[in-house]
Amino acid sequence: MAAQKSYDDLDHAQRPRVERLCRLLLADLAEAQDVAQEVLMKLFRAQQARPATSTWNRWVARVTVNACRDRRRSAWWRRFRSEDTAFHEDDLVAPGAGPEEAALAAEVRRRVWAAFRELSRRQQEVFALRHVEELSTAEVAETLGLSTGSAKRHLFRAVHRLRLALRGAP
Repeated sequence: MAAQKSYDDLDHAQRPRVERLCRLLLADLAEAQDVAQEVLMKLFRAQQARPATSTWNRWVARVTVNACRDRRRSAWWRRFRSEDTAFHEDDLVAPGAGPEEAALAAEVRRRVWAAFRELSRRQQEVFALRHVEELSTAEVAETLGLSTGSAKRHLFRAVHRLRLALRGAP
């Protein structure tokens, strides 16, 4: 029963973060949930083998990114993945927002999401780890096995393209 409680604690602590990162990198809710479950099982086994260290959060991010990469490389993903899958975050609209505000917010999200999907995979990973997971640039570089300069370049390009999308530029 202690192992079950430990898994539940891990699941409660890490699932939202792992699923969020998977959703960003895979753009498919069902796939993100499947990959997140695989990642959580891997984390649980690793946690049983050795205690968490100060680098645990970066390791969780690395395992999650690698699991998403593996899923995208799989034959099933390449063969059956629909390219028109959209990321839906309808719940981000403020509860009291009027129809005009909701429509405007939806349009901004659509443009940002379209621009995010146009980023290279590496830029998506760097942006998500830096701005969603809030890792430092050095931690992002270490997590992805990049030089700090390379991580900064990918991040600069990603932010630049997303800013253009927010301005309404093509």
